[in-house]
Amino acid sequence: MSVDRKYPIERVRDIGVIAHIDAGKTTVSERILFYTGMSHKIGEVHTGDTVMDWMEQERERGITITAAATTCFWIPNYIRRINSEISPDELKKQHEYRVNLIDTPGHIDFTVEVKRSLRVLDGAVVVFDGVAGVEPQSETNWRYADEFHVPRICFINKLDRMGASFENSLKSIQTRLNPNAIPIQIPIGSESNLEGIVDLLAGVAYGFEGDHGETIVEKEIPESVKAEYETRRKELIEKIVETDDALLSGYLEGKEPALEDLKKALRNATISLQIIPVLTGSALKNKGVQQVLDAVVDYLPSPADLPPVKGFDVSTNAPVERHPNDEEPFSALAFKVATDPFVGSLTFFRVYSGVIKKGSYILNSTKNVQERVGRMVRLHANKREEVERIPSGDIGAIVGLKGTTTGDTLCDPDEGIILEKITFPEPVIAMRIEPKTKADQEKMGIALKRLSEEDPTFRVSGDADTGETIIAGMGELQLEVLVDRMKREFSVEANVGRPQVAYKETVREHAESEGKYIKQSGGRGQYGHAKIKIDPLERGTGFEFVNEIKSGSIPNEFIPAVEKGVKEALGKGVVAGYPLTDVKVTLYDGSYHEVDSSEMAFKVAGSMALQEAARLAKPVVLEPIMKIQVTMPQEFLGDITGDISSKRGQIESLEDRIGGLKVVECSVPLSEMFGYATKLRSMTQGRGNFTMEFSHYDPVPANIAELIKEGKK
Repeated sequence: MSVDRKYPIERVRDIGVIAHIDAGKTTVSERILFYTGMSHKIGEVHTGDTVMDWMEQERERGITITAAATTCFWIPNYIRRINSEISPDELKKQHEYRVNLIDTPGHIDFTVEVKRSLRVLDGAVVVFDGVAGVEPQSETNWRYADEFHVPRICFINKLDRMGASFENSLKSIQTRLNPNAIPIQIPIGSESNLEGIVDLLAGVAYGFEGDHGETIVEKEIPESVKAEYETRRKELIEKIVETDDALLSGYLEGKEPALEDLKKALRNATISLQIIPVLTGSALKNKGVQQVLDAVVDYLPSPADLPPVKGFDVSTNAPVERHPNDEEPFSALAFKVATDPFVGSLTFFRVYSGVIKKGSYILNSTKNVQERVGRMVRLHANKREEVERIPSGDIGAIVGLKGTTTGDTLCDPDEGIILEKITFPEPVIAMRIEPKTKADQEKMGIALKRLSEEDPTFRVSGDADTGETIIAGMGELQLEVLVDRMKREFSVEANVGRPQVAYKETVREHAESEGKYIKQSGGRGQYGHAKIKIDPLERGTGFEFVNEIKSGSIPNEFIPAVEKGVKEALGKGVVAGYPLTDVKVTLYDGSYHEVDSSEMAFKVAGSMALQEAARLAKPVVLEPIMKIQVTMPQEFLGDITGDISSKRGQIESLEDRIGGLKVVECSVPLSEMFGYATKLRSMTQGRGNFTMEFSHYDPVPANIAELIKEGKK
């Protein structure tokens, strides 16, 4: 099935902009939209008129909450220059690239948006603050990019700020993230004297003129940076030729490779993660963003440059591959579900192979459900363009899919494949929520269902003892935003309780027990009998069920019922009623009755056995431990470290920053961190700030466990 492609797959780039909060991702994205002609005025975060941050909450808070997808088009600057005689139409036809861009959030509470975006992107632009360098969320996002083997380029932004240092920021990237991060540009001047940039490979300097820096002016390299240029250029060329045997042998004989050969080798090295090019500038001051777009086109991969996507055949479970080719069977991954105020449910997907057409039928192989493709759209932030078909390597959205959620595979019904799912972290914070009026009751149920479909880290459950609804997520800000969205988008007024820690329970030892459920009450009775073993698993593993019934002591048809009973019992631990996790349960024996045994009886038996085994296996309460980074002036260091120790915190490192600032990295239990923002402000006269992200779960000390039990009662 060939498809008429306006842009060959080699001229498509699927990229994301990722960074720590406030490093300037959205500002970079807004400049990209302006320079590619997708928006006619530049939106600013501080004035609340950005294109990419289009939700009301994003504009009010000045942060990105959801990953916004957009499509833009770019012809590299040097190609425009070389082909200045060609007509604009011909230039577009031969040299224009389609760039699918996703602007992701930087706040840790919305880290799920970064993870699911990186799963479907081919490359990333990682933005760093020129003053702060590498920050905690930069590290988390970098780890996600490593996990999905995403090639990336770095952009050291905000070099116009006071205290900005290209050298220090570069050093922090090389020491904390990857030593192979190598500059391909250097700045001319810094802080208020930032004048432009020098391209180390081309050997030219660039200045930016016009109201928005849209006119790029080539200049001679200033004497002030000549020496640095020579040194850095030599380092860069040596690093590039090391990755290419043909260039290396010539270089050792004293021949400098041609610019085209160097760029080609750098592209291959970037795609294979051997080199990470570093660019620089200031998005707010309109310096260097066009060169970032050029680097996206020059060095980041097209879908055709990457290995085929791997999955499993639906019918045989054998490993299969799909190539980024329009002739192959259709396969795609749904990476985000969003509720659009105008069209309803939108499912964002990335096509890995084949072509999806409007009106066709597709299979959701994860859930084994067929769906019909109604309307399909390409997104430009919150605006949309209707399309008839989307080919391989592209990103789009389908309107109104019924059963598809984040991480589901969509494919050709005759060629079923399941692609690797996206795994998400468990929620660490919970709060009770209740509708204000009877009329809000039903609307709240619909709103919570929709919001939990959109965000896999947002969970909704009921407390069996009190009948209350409990919502859980990654942080206070995430829950606050979701409750706010319920009010604005679904007109639901709700009362919420105080945020509480999402504790868990686990076991520390091996134990065995049995559950016997026998009921005789006239007529047919009930009989179920299961013997199980319970063992602790490594932290973060979850739950594993092993069936070791060999002799037929429990018939095969009742084993799933035992597993179901065990799973239900895991929901309520034996210490303080929190969910049990990181346990392996082995069903090894039992007995049944020819007439009285039923699935229900074995489910109850499994549940009873699990509760008893957990009591015997030295159960313990687990609490979420957070990774905290506090930045403050030197004079407050003693007070801050003392306060962290009083919160059962462990200090891991102390660092110096420019301007007499100190940075403390530590691990602190989440339960000790409520209200910390206010406390830190008062302790540091408003000059300190902190970031916090989930690290791991740890057992709580015995005295705290007692308090938790009492709190539950």
